[in-house]
Amino acid sequence: MNQLKVGATPESTTGLLAGVRVEAPARLHLGLLDLAGDLGRRFGSIGVAIDEPVLDLTVRLSHGFSVEGAEAARVARYAESAARVLGLDRRIAENVAITVERAIPAHAGFGSGTQLALAVAAALARIAGARFDAAKVAADLDRGARSGVGLTAFERGGFVVDGGRGPSSLVPPVLARIAFPRGWRIVLVMDPGLVGSHGTDEMEAFKSLPPLPPERAAHLCRLTMMKLLPGLVEEDIGEFGAAITEIQEVLGDHFAPAQGGRRFVSPAVTEVLGLCRAAGAAGVGQSSWGPTGFAIVPSAKAARALVDYVVMNCHTGSDLQFLITQGRNRGALITPLA
Repeated sequence: MNQLKVGATPESTTGLLAGVRVEAPARLHLGLLDLAGDLGRRFGSIGVAIDEPVLDLTVRLSHGFSVEGAEAARVARYAESAARVLGLDRRIAENVAITVERAIPAHAGFGSGTQLALAVAAALARIAGARFDAAKVAADLDRGARSGVGLTAFERGGFVVDGGRGPSSLVPPVLARIAFPRGWRIVLVMDPGLVGSHGTDEMEAFKSLPPLPPERAAHLCRLTMMKLLPGLVEEDIGEFGAAITEIQEVLGDHFAPAQGGRRFVSPAVTEVLGLCRAAGAAGVGQSSWGPTGFAIVPSAKAARALVDYVVMNCHTGSDLQFLITQGRNRGALITPLA
């Protein structure tokens, strides 16, 4: 394997950064708008970038290739693919040390794969001084095949609605990107004993489901346009939360056959979300294929009170994990290292 040092010959390798740190946000996927595709576009997504959990990794020039931390095998695959997509000198990709300081839980509804792939690619591009087109990299690395929320979360953060995949879409186009209210909080309900559908299982699940009737897709679009987004813009958490909950109920009923006959994947999370609704949470649901659930509340104080209430009253939630987070209105932070 070729070795590379900063400033080493040949001349094309001079001027490289010693290293880069990338902090990228998780995202919640809150719903799909149209699964039929009879208008020429399919899916359409709603989602939001969140402050926690977060991906934090560093990539440094080194003698040889190494990965430390969570998901090492996955990181190595993305590094190899990203270097190819970016057209980098192979000596750069083969001589970096990657350390994952903090990881987003995989296959839990947080979009960890997209953030990991884009973070590694962005770091390699910054080190090499190469152009980084996040949309092209995402498409070439087969990220965001059904949703553009993760890509926008990486680039800009915020609350996102995309227009789904069309015949000529590189990635789903962003139709709305709105700042999430700073005061609102999101209580995450995580079941570490389960993983959500992904990869081949996810594709098979989509194939096994019947088409979403056009009238239901129309209802989802109307809820999004006339209730969800106005509630967000006007910071009316009651309107916003009611729309999220109804969207989740419609989609949960549709996806129930692929989720074991339940609206949500985890029975324990399902019980907790019922308690959250009873306790006055503005909106509840499951992110993507789960198992992570969420509850939306108006403040940090309300979030802490909700978690305390659930812990005291849930009889099956002893193995669950709770995290209070908020919307993140900026994208990934990419910082050169000395």
